[in-house]
Order: sequence, then structure tokens, then C-alpha cells
Amino acid sequence: MIAPASMELEYPMSLGVFERYVMAQHAVGYLADQGFPVENLEIVGTELRSVERVTGRLTRGKIAAAGALSGLWIGLFVGVVFSLFVQGNQLGVLIATPVLGAVFGLVWSQLGYAAVTRHGNRDFASVSQVVATKYEVLVAHTHAARARELLAALPREVTT
Repeated sequence: MIAPASMELEYPMSLGVFERYVMAQHAVGYLADQGFPVENLEIVGTELRSVERVTGRLTRGKIAAAGALSGLWIGLFVGVVFSLFVQGNQLGVLIATPVLGAVFGLVWSQLGYAAVTRHGNRDFASVSQVVATKYEVLVAHTHAARARELLAALPREVTT
């Protein structure tokens, strides 16, 4: 997909506000099917809100396992790279670096866990995202009349 030079329309005008993205997408798709130059449209998410989905409780053991595993993988990668340049004991390097990485990851994860949960705060895992609650379809002012004319023929239950 080729990105346009500018993401902003010149003097944008609203064609409608939709409750769900799929509804705004359907309106744009309908206009495309009618031969409308859709490069003159934007779908803009409005009324943003932050949603944080709690995925589980963090425990010292879970954090330790995740830190050790992460350190192990990094250590293995470093060990493979080092073993390409080391003369002689390559097996020793391939064994030592993952072990050292796992120990480092374990220690580092426990320090981080202690700092974050010092006063009982943040002892859970979560995933955050920003989502829009409404979606507005905008059109360049030079194409607004034609877009409104075409959308007037779109069945009403889809455009509300």
C-alpha cells in the first residue's frame, strides 16, 4: 500500500458519524462501489478511551520464570554469535551464555518486580489499548455533495 503524501484532507466535511468501525467501512465501501474517488475520504476514530484488560495476577514465581526464560533466549543468541568467533571451546560458550543469561534475567526480573510492587501496587498483568467509540467519515469539500448524494441511496439501517 502506498501512503499518501498527506493524511489530511483539504477542508474536510463530515459525511456521518458511526457507532462501529465496520459501519463506517461499509459506507466507504459503498461509495467505492459507486465509483466515488475514495482517496478523498477519511475514517477518523473519535471519542477515544483507554481500555486495560487484566490478564492475570503477577506472582514472584511467574515473574522469575518469565525473566529466566527471556534471559535464556538472549543468552543463547549471544552464545551462538560468540561461538562463531571463538576458537576452541565453542560448546562451553553455547552452554555458559544461556545459563548466565537466565540468571541475569531472573535477577533483573525480581528487581523490577520488587520496584513495581513495593507498596502493593500493580501486582497484575494487563494489556492496554486506545479505542474509538465513534467513527466519523470525512470527505474533501470538493466532493462532499456527490458523496452525500450517493450515501442517500444507502439503506438507512447501515448508515445509522
